[in-house]
Amino acid sequence: MPDDRLAIAHVTPYPWGAGRHEITTYVQRTTVELAARGHRVLIVAPSRSNEAVRETRQAIAAARHDPSSLLPEPGAPPRVLAVGDALPDLPGGPRRAPALPVDVSRTIENLLTTLPLDVCHVHEPFAPSTSSAALRHSRALNVGTFHRPTERLLSTQVARKVVQLVLGRLDARTASFGATRELMQRFFPAEYRVLLPGADDAAPRVRADGGRVRFGFVDDEERPALRLFLRALRRLDRAAPWEATIVSARGPSSSTPLRPDLETRVRYATPDEQPERELLARTDVLVAASDGAVPAPGLLLRALNAGAVPLASRLPAYEEALGEGELGLLFEPRDLETLAAQLQRLTDDPALLARLRDAAAPLRAQLSWQRVADELEDVYATLVARRHPLTGNAALGARLRKRPRIDVDLHMHTDHSHDCATPVEVLLATAREQGLGAIAVTDHNEVSGALEAREKGARFGVDVIVAEEVKTADQGEVIGLFIEEKIARGMSLRETVAEIKRQGGLVYVPHPFDRMHSVPDYEHLLTIVDDIDAIEVYNPRVAIGSFNEEAARFAAKYRILAGAGSDSHVAQGLGSVRVRMARFDGAEEFLEALREAEITTKPSSLLYVQALKFLETKATPNGARRAVRDRRVRRATRKS
Repeated sequence: MPDDRLAIAHVTPYPWGAGRHEITTYVQRTTVELAARGHRVLIVAPSRSNEAVRETRQAIAAARHDPSSLLPEPGAPPRVLAVGDALPDLPGGPRRAPALPVDVSRTIENLLTTLPLDVCHVHEPFAPSTSSAALRHSRALNVGTFHRPTERLLSTQVARKVVQLVLGRLDARTASFGATRELMQRFFPAEYRVLLPGADDAAPRVRADGGRVRFGFVDDEERPALRLFLRALRRLDRAAPWEATIVSARGPSSSTPLRPDLETRVRYATPDEQPERELLARTDVLVAASDGAVPAPGLLLRALNAGAVPLASRLPAYEEALGEGELGLLFEPRDLETLAAQLQRLTDDPALLARLRDAAAPLRAQLSWQRVADELEDVYATLVARRHPLTGNAALGARLRKRPRIDVDLHMHTDHSHDCATPVEVLLATAREQGLGAIAVTDHNEVSGALEAREKGARFGVDVIVAEEVKTADQGEVIGLFIEEKIARGMSLRETVAEIKRQGGLVYVPHPFDRMHSVPDYEHLLTIVDDIDAIEVYNPRVAIGSFNEEAARFAAKYRILAGAGSDSHVAQGLGSVRVRMARFDGAEEFLEALREAEITTKPSSLLYVQALKFLETKATPNGARRAVRDRRVRRATRKS
């Protein structure tokens, strides 16, 4: 498959095949466009069909030894995988259950931990949902699209910090409207690219009988909006030429009955009786009276595309869709008097209706799904371009394969670090006893210990990489390998990386997702991903194993070389993890050798080594500590 053809999964939290929904429509239209361009596209969605769910689980089981067989052929239509039942919706927004059903979560995990995807595109990834579960388990580059979250939804998200961590796994974020972007930035700050949704081709417009103005209303979740619209109709001039169609799955409002003289003018229809496309073709004025609970700005775009003029409450997303009132009329939310006056105005002024309809012509040209697919391809291409190359220097790699392989520990400390009491000689002697051929000495904010170790390393038969673990201002720590000069702490992450590169060193990110260490978060890593040479994917001092797994996942998705180190602050921890690789000389050979390296670990007790560290650095008086140090140095020097 050509390099620009991708394996993509779109994940929606709303059930597939259970009626029209803005997000499922978006996913269906964009995935068809992407598949037609040669991409291999999957749709992962809940389903209320037990048969569809059963077929998906059988397909995943059958593809256990060849997960790529789940992907359609290049250019074939998208394949839909149903992963379980969806969470039901309630008026005012989606219901938030305590957790996603275990069987649904497990199906998503089985699928996404093995499927060879380039991009996992999740829609509205708020927990609990199929989208948030996909984001937790994805090994691909993650794109998130936020369509119409409400302030109510975002403000009531349980465990906001947990949601922030989950959303933090996104490599790119898009929003359907600028108002959506502003809302998301307020609750979950990040960069969001606005991608306006598309709209299907409009049905041919149907002329009105007798010159009447036809109002259309879609009862989508917000019953108070329907009641407001009905009360506004009561206030219109009884002689005015108008009629109204209300599409509602729930039928008439019992709390706001129609006057007898209006019953002949107002018609109710179910979504099956009056599909939206037909409604808009027969509508002159589409009324959207949301008070903000469940706004539907996409409906306004579809109305404009069909030649209907929107009359909408003054919500940020509605104002944006209507060009601040250039393409339709507005009223304040719940303002009955102004809504009625605007309806009367549009009924009395056909020229105003025509002028607003004509003003939307330039926008209609932008509302194609082809344009949305173009923009999504650009998002994907930008991300994919940041992945590191799969291959290195072939000639150098061939030479290195002829060399003996050695064990290397890429992260450790000496007593030149403030929190370590291991003398350089003891470190080197222990490295030799552990069978290490090379080590990277990475003292905190200090390079003197590494320089001393390199000077004495030959006596112990151990090669030393001069390195430093540098504390940035507020973005965690980063290691510079193969440097010669001390790098000052307290600079920004970018400035620290630039200084490592200035010295000809390599950028090595230690324990990147261990939230018990000082670490750069996901977004900060994305700002320097092009400059990262290697990532520590295993550190035995990480207390929670999933942090190491997340590091390995990040390295894999961006194809960054993987390293590992003991992060030893006591000699007893040295070599608890090692990188088996060809013997190297210098930074270039090191990187090439790391491409074919193997990482091995051995059991160790984190509590034991942490207790030793405490005893050596905190619990022992200074005088006794110096005496112990001198004794250990003499013993190590005699053995050399």
